[in-house]
Amino acid sequence: MPQRIVIVGSGFAGFWAALSARRLISLNAEKGVSKTAEVEVVVIAPDANLVMRPRLYEPNPASMSAPVDDVYRACGVRFIYGIVDTIRTADHEIQMVDRAGVRSVVSYDKLILAAGSRVVRPDIPGLSDYAFSVDQMEEAVKLDRHLQNLASKPPSKGRNTVVVCGGGFTGIEVAAELPGRLRAILGDEEFHVITVERGQNIGPDLGPGPRPHIVKALEDLKVESKLGTSVVKLDAEGVTLSSGERIETLTAIWTAGVAATPLTTQVSGKRDKFGRLHVDQDLRVTSAKDVFAAGDAASAAADDSGHYAKMSCQHASPLGRIAGYNAAAELLNVPAIPYSQPVYRVCLDLGTAGAVVGEGWEVNVQYTGHVAKPMKQFINTTLIYPPNANTADAFAAADPEFDGSDPAINHPSLNRYLQENGIAI
Repeated sequence: MPQRIVIVGSGFAGFWAALSARRLISLNAEKGVSKTAEVEVVVIAPDANLVMRPRLYEPNPASMSAPVDDVYRACGVRFIYGIVDTIRTADHEIQMVDRAGVRSVVSYDKLILAAGSRVVRPDIPGLSDYAFSVDQMEEAVKLDRHLQNLASKPPSKGRNTVVVCGGGFTGIEVAAELPGRLRAILGDEEFHVITVERGQNIGPDLGPGPRPHIVKALEDLKVESKLGTSVVKLDAEGVTLSSGERIETLTAIWTAGVAATPLTTQVSGKRDKFGRLHVDQDLRVTSAKDVFAAGDAASAAADDSGHYAKMSCQHASPLGRIAGYNAAAELLNVPAIPYSQPVYRVCLDLGTAGAVVGEGWEVNVQYTGHVAKPMKQFINTTLIYPPNANTADAFAAADPEFDGSDPAINHPSLNRYLQENGIAI
């Protein structure tokens, strides 16, 4: 009976896990290892599109996805359309519901949980009814349509004011992009973009290095930052802050905090404050020997200095490659590859003010403004996209033997991108 690797989720981690597992199986088949014919790789997800989630703050988010069903077919991955809602590790099976609402059970020998994360929506009055988001494709599309429709509404202070709830990485990118989007929609009309951050500094998790550049960019873009306060109530015409201030707005965008897929609660074991499952160096869930976690579902040590993988595609893709490889390796009796990603880089979009590129866990700034912008554009339009449906190309891209870094800087493809677009840095 064939052995089966089941991957839950087809985001960055799930996609690369599937290709990496199939790559190892294929390599061993070429060596004549008989067990390779008995290992099946199955991905279960609502659709076979890789959503460019890091780009959903941009205009036209409906175009921010890439179909991957052809890549799966080329690589021998079986894709099942469905939503997994139950994991039973003791029985080595999951339960799923397909598009027609039919429930079924899928058994596994190795499970890779790569179902991503969602923005946290606390129990704030009016939040579920009146806040927009760029967390998921459908939410970003809803916001985009709303913004496009603003020009058809009667002019008012609320119509021309947008409040971004949260001043972290996503909140900054959303706020910095909004002036350009609103100018294209409202023309010469006056508008206001306001960021509300409960911390005393904008970008609290980014550290002090990039902060002066972020503050200057937001000031240049005329984005107002309200610090040390938070949104405590939303309604159809505005938001109320913890300071008691009320801001009239028809557009409040919630970006504050993320949590791992709730499926992590169905796997016994320790979880971190984001709900991510603790995993060992092989990305195996420490309490479930046949379950691996990757991407935003995994709390994985990135180095030996106490740093853990971030909830970003920069870490999700390598985590997926390692998890897929190791799940297949165990079934093929091949040595595992321990996960390590000691090099960390930040590339933060600042709209028409450019970008900030920094290296290291302390985010030491390397490039800023319009020098950094092409690097961000390269990441968003080239680096994060899947390979074409050519088996050799896809397997080459799925090789887990990466150098531990996001190669956005000094990357051969970046140099080509700059030359093709006539950009000098």
